[in-house]
Amino acid sequence: MGNDSKLILLTGATGYVGGRLLHALEVAGYRVRCLTRHPEALRQRVAPETEVVKGDVLDATSLPPHMVGVHAAYYLVHAMGSANSFEEEDRRAAHAFAAAAREAGVQRMVYLGGLGSGSELSAHLRSRQEVGRVLRESGVPTLEFRASIIIGSGSASFEMIRALTEKLPVMITPRWVKTLTQPIAIEDVIAYLLRALDLEISGSRIFEIGGTNQVSYLDLLKEYARQRGLRRVMIPVPVLSLRLSSLWLGLVTPVYARVGRELVDSLRNETIVRDRSAEDLFSIRPLGFREALKRALVNEDRQFAETRWSDAFSSLGVTPQWGGVRSGRRLVDSRSVRVPFSPSIAFRPIERLGGQTGWYYANWLWRIRGLLDLVFGGAGMRRGRRDPDRLLVGDTVDFWRVEEIQPGRLLRLTGEMRLPGRAWLQFELEPDGSGSVLRQTAIFDPVGVLGQLYWYLLYPVHQFVFAGMLKGIVRAMGQSL
Repeated sequence: MGNDSKLILLTGATGYVGGRLLHALEVAGYRVRCLTRHPEALRQRVAPETEVVKGDVLDATSLPPHMVGVHAAYYLVHAMGSANSFEEEDRRAAHAFAAAAREAGVQRMVYLGGLGSGSELSAHLRSRQEVGRVLRESGVPTLEFRASIIIGSGSASFEMIRALTEKLPVMITPRWVKTLTQPIAIEDVIAYLLRALDLEISGSRIFEIGGTNQVSYLDLLKEYARQRGLRRVMIPVPVLSLRLSSLWLGLVTPVYARVGRELVDSLRNETIVRDRSAEDLFSIRPLGFREALKRALVNEDRQFAETRWSDAFSSLGVTPQWGGVRSGRRLVDSRSVRVPFSPSIAFRPIERLGGQTGWYYANWLWRIRGLLDLVFGGAGMRRGRRDPDRLLVGDTVDFWRVEEIQPGRLLRLTGEMRLPGRAWLQFELEPDGSGSVLRQTAIFDPVGVLGQLYWYLLYPVHQFVFAGMLKGIVRAMGQSL
């Protein structure tokens, strides 16, 4: 039986792991049916052949119709963010899902839970393992994977490591930073989940999966700092209560304020692989934690470069909050305007930016910035540009360089001035009736606290310059006819 004849039910497709797995299943040629409470949020992100159906694992009556014809089902949901008792909701949802799968004759369920052992597991890990038990005891053969923290661009664990290291040059480290963990790269997690569909094994099994290293959270913080070129001072303290730790993480990044006490409580439990049977049955050789962190940073750059900012921001022209918005570790300031010109005409003044043409507004400020760059050892504005009218990838534009150009659609410049971080300036054009929508986006990837200060201190100046530049480009469009 080929992949294209097997119908796979996927829950959690709007989540981090589920979204990655959805793409892998589609690439592998499986027929996929996504079960979600909000189908409208998912339909534009799936392949044309993928079904998106509305259902809720907490509503047992919504499940049976969508189990019909399903060969295997992935259970990738949990209720830790619920305002109610997440343990009770997890238990109830697992029972409902397992019962529907059994009645429909589903041949296999695949579940991703959490590593940990002993009698003092946190409520979060205890609930994750109870869900696995409920699924296994349903009578449907279930493969449960237990993983430690997952390292990948956008994962909760990676975001925690990033937030702590980027924002705190001096860290007060509680005892849990020395807890052993066995981080695993998101690519390896997806490989295990995908291969679970065809694994020739009968009955239910638990597989513990992890990367090649057992390390502490402190090791992860130090390695992230090393790869980002950050110097960090870490001061251990013998006691930092659960409540203080959760408040501490909540102050650094709001995502942890939402999941609160339960997530922090889990950090005290060792999450390492003790049963290595997965190594014998799966031909997967997981990455080490250094390579996993490196891949996460590289993948984040690639995914960020592919982002369409016209999708990421409101098409109604709502001005972002003061200071811009945050995307991962990057800070973004974006604005758009509709112009009565076709994309090919509107792109002409954009392609002429810099050099003798200048920047269409406050050129004296650009020259001052170039002079400061020279003082600090940068290239300044003296490089100009190769051709006054045409740009190619790799061309210099004063202290910028062309990273990508799609005539009539996109120009992205990467900054080569002296900065406490990395900068991009991007212009996008999209057809809109008889005219076009032009979006201008400034992007900054700050390094450490100095990078954050640079962005926020200069934000008023950037608002003044970039807003004026956008208006100047629009005026130049009419003059280019």
